[in-house]
Amino acid sequence: MEIIQIVGLGLVTTVLVLIIKEQKPMFAFLLTAFTGITIFLFLIGKISGVIGVLEELANKANINLIFLKTILKIIGIAYIAEFGAQIVRDAGQEAVASKIELSGKVLIMVMAIPIVSAIIETVVKLLPA
Repeated sequence: MEIIQIVGLGLVTTVLVLIIKEQKPMFAFLLTAFTGITIFLFLIGKISGVIGVLEELANKANINLIFLKTILKIIGIAYIAEFGAQIVRDAGQEAVASKIELSGKVLIMVMAIPIVSAIIETVVKLLPA
């Protein structure tokens, strides 16, 4: 039932922001950013639980944990970049938000190189000589 709390917090924040925005736009933005960070921090516990389950499954399947950790880092980069871009977009800075998203994509490509290399090596080994 956590989603009800999150949605409730979001709705209350939205109403407050709409009321405050016209007279104190800076406070409205700070309230929005604070709410976003609060929701993110609330979800960190849930995310760590998912990571634990994935590590257990990887161990049972004899999957190299380096690959799992790399994939989790890639997912983390995507979520953090999206979160940051949304906050910056809320402040009206679309150009900066686009740069954050581009940076996230580039970092994801860099992090994915070892996995792509391993896949290519595996495919090459499977091909007849």
